[in-house]
Amino acid sequence: MSLFSVPAALLAAALVLALAPSSAGATESPSYTAYFQGNYLTALKLAEQEAAQGSKEAFTLMGEIYSEGLGVAQDLNKAADAYAKAADLGDANAQFSLGTLVAEGRGVKKNLRLAADLFEKAAQSGHASAEYNLALIYLNGNGRPADEAKAAEWMQKAAEQGHPPAEYDLGALYQFGRGVPIDKAKAAEWTGKAADAGYPEAQVEYGVMLFKGEGVAVDEQRAAKLFRLSAEQGNPVAQNRLARLYANGVVVKADPVEAAKWHLLARTAGVSDFSLDILLAKLTKDERAKAEKLADDWRNGRLTEQ
Repeated sequence: MSLFSVPAALLAAALVLALAPSSAGATESPSYTAYFQGNYLTALKLAEQEAAQGSKEAFTLMGEIYSEGLGVAQDLNKAADAYAKAADLGDANAQFSLGTLVAEGRGVKKNLRLAADLFEKAAQSGHASAEYNLALIYLNGNGRPADEAKAAEWMQKAAEQGHPPAEYDLGALYQFGRGVPIDKAKAAEWTGKAADAGYPEAQVEYGVMLFKGEGVAVDEQRAAKLFRLSAEQGNPVAQNRLARLYANGVVVKADPVEAAKWHLLARTAGVSDFSLDILLAKLTKDERAKAEKLADDWRNGRLTEQ
């Protein structure tokens, strides 16, 4: 469970701002129209004009353009300055984005307490990613005193908005009784929601729950499907689970070469499994070569997709 080891300074690093104007009027602004058409320099020029007239959304757009280096050289100092102006005007997207920069010390001095304040302001406006980050802050006790009950409260808010990492982590809170009573059914329910949303860590975790009947009825067929979906996204734990299914002929037809392929992929990512190492050692030279080729083909396919 990654939930329990997220460094506070990096808690927002995996989150990407899905830029969305915080008012209906901004969706019709010339700057946002140009931005969504990919005309970034035009969008920046128009945003500067709109910002001069007091548009908080325009400042946020400027911050996004400078933060991502869209049509201009990336400049995190300018991004932070634009986000700060929008944040002062009450824009939740800017508060979240500035909080991310402050939490990581990018473009501004690192300050976890200030980052927590910014995330809280955005969270109070219903910003799901800010709610999630604030939950992690309370969980880890960085930037705020540790408070698992508050962590669970904010995690619930984010999860109820369909935020997959929050759904997954809320399931973990219920599973281990952190900030909420242990409840295996709720743990499975929220983990399942994240899995249905395509979150790879949740897919493998919910697959395990389905195999064990932990908080949910046993469904090995669905579990195997989830292991495959997660494995295809590159999750090494799921790759290991899928390899075991092929090695033992559980749900799927036994296939030592396919088992070896997934084991090789998982092992490369650091997931060891002695029983599968033995299976690998028992393959013929041709079978081993075939498994290695399948693994290489899968890796190359992933690189092409990315």
